Amino acid sequence: MILTGTALLALAVVTATAEDKKPALKPDKLTTCPVSGEKLGEMGKPYIFEYKGREVKLCCPDCKKDFEKDPAKYMKKIEAADKEAAKDSKKDAKN
Repeated sequence: MILTGTALLALAVVTATAEDKKPALKPDKLTTCPVSGEKLGEMGKPYIFEYKGREVKLCCPDCKKDFEKDPAKYMKKIEAADKEAAKDSKKDAKN
């Protein structure tokens, strides 16, 4: 019985350690909901979830249903925001 408890404890530690080493999600840099176009934060705290290793921020949980119907459409908006942020960073670095 003690051996079983020790084994379970060791398994819990290994699992917790593996979860800590998860790679960080690539952040969503949009300031508006890609589904509704609403400014994030105006309807309360944004609804944040992971999609294929990416952070996705929506204005509310209801928008996730629309996101799931055509995720590629909305991911294009998020990726466009990434490119825009990269351009802005380059401009700031030059100044």
